[in-house]
Amino acid sequence: MLPTQEIGSDPIAIRDFAQAVEELGFDHLVAYDHVLGAVHEGREPPLAGPYDEQDPFHEPFVLFGYLAALTRRIELATGVLVLPQRQTALVAKQATEISLLSGGRLRLGVGTGWNYVEYSSLGTEFAQRASVLTEQIEVLRALWRDPVVDFQGKHHRIDRAGLLPRPESDIPLWCGGSSLPAVRRGARMADGFMFGSTRPVVFELAPRALELVDQAGRDPRQFGLEAVIDYTAGEAEWERALADWEKVGGTHFSFRTISTAADWMRIEAPGFTSPTEHITALERFARKCL
Repeated sequence: MLPTQEIGSDPIAIRDFAQAVEELGFDHLVAYDHVLGAVHEGREPPLAGPYDEQDPFHEPFVLFGYLAALTRRIELATGVLVLPQRQTALVAKQATEISLLSGGRLRLGVGTGWNYVEYSSLGTEFAQRASVLTEQIEVLRALWRDPVVDFQGKHHRIDRAGLLPRPESDIPLWCGGSSLPAVRRGARMADGFMFGSTRPVVFELAPRALELVDQAGRDPRQFGLEAVIDYTAGEAEWERALADWEKVGGTHFSFRTISTAADWMRIEAPGFTSPTEHITALERFARKCL
C-alpha cells in the first residue's frame, strides 16, 4: 500500500518507493483515492470516515501515469477509486491511458466512498452513489469494448460516441468495500473484490462472495479476492492470515505500513516517519512471506 502520509511530495522519493516495492518481488502497488479532505467537526450528519483535511492523498491516475514510466512489471491498483463522484467517460479515458502507458498493468478498484462533503464539492450526488456505481461499471465496460456506444440509463446518456484509443487488453475492474451489498455488486459485475483488512468478517464474506459469483452464473475460479494485513499485526499473524486467506479462496494479499487512520481502524500505528522506514518494513515482510 502506498504510504499516503509519509511518502510526501518529493517525486524522487515516490519513484524510489515504487521501484523498491517492485524490486522486492511484490506483484502490485495499491493507492488510495480522495480528492478532498473535509473537517469533521460540526457536521450534520456526522462525517464518520477515517480521513480529514489533514490527510494527504496523491491523485491515482496522475500518480500511475508517472509510475508507469518508472516501473517495468508491477501492477498498479486503485484501492479504491471513489467512482460515483467522478465523470464516468473521463474515468474510462484516464484508465485506458494508464493501461496503455503501463503495458496493461492497471487494476481499477472502485467503490462508493463515505465522504458526502467530497461528493457535494465535486458537484455529484451522494445519496445515489450505489445506483450510480452499478451503472458506471456497465458504462465503463461498454466504452472500453465497443467502438461506438449508444447508452441510455438512469444516470448516463451516451449518444453514439466512443473512446479512441481503447485498451489493448481488458482492464481488470474490481469492487471494494466491507458490506454485503457491495460484495453482491462485485459478484454480479466485477472481476474481483478488495477487502480492506483481515478482520474475521472478511474471512466470512470471502466464501460468500464466491458463492454469489457462482449463483450469478460466473466462474468463481476467475474471480479475485484481496485482503490487507497490517505491519503491526506481527510476523506470526502475517503468515497465519496469508495461509487462512488462501484457504477461503483469496488470490491477492496486500501489506499495509500506514499509520493514517490507525485509531479509527483500532490497530496499532507503525509510527513511521519516512519512506525508508516503510521500505525496511516491506523488506521484512518479503523475507518472511514472499
